[in-house]
Amino acid sequence: MAAPDDTALLLDVMLGKLARLLRMCGYDAAYALDRGVEDDDRLREIAAREGRTLLTRDAELARRASDGVLLRTRHVDDQLAELTEKGFELSLPETPTRCATCNGELEEAEPPHPEHVPDDAARVWRCTACGQRYWKGSHWDDVATRLAGL
Repeated sequence: MAAPDDTALLLDVMLGKLARLLRMCGYDAAYALDRGVEDDDRLREIAAREGRTLLTRDAELARRASDGVLLRTRHVDDQLAELTEKGFELSLPETPTRCATCNGELEEAEPPHPEHVPDDAARVWRCTACGQRYWKGSHWDDVATRLAGL
């Protein structure tokens, strides 16, 4: 089974929405366009050099990658189901660890404007790379419900 603690990922240009959700699940999920990379050979090179599993919708790219996973569906919920079938652990961690936007690591932080944080969001995290702040609000609950339905 693939778990967030031991599986680093690289997602090709067709999987941006999936990258965000995998980051919320705690995966180190690098996204090709965040790095300005679209070329298949460069993607394979990066995945191999960084020890990442390459997720792609391109059958040829998946076949040529040393550790490639082919996703056949277009809709992100179907892609999540495919990953579950392939043995990927998909659930939200008790404490968020990755920035959904940039894949940076999160650290606990004070809210910049406490009046803008819902009362039920007792804890706030900040991305060490981009500064984005997160809390477990309605979006967190929506993703948890999506994952529970897989």
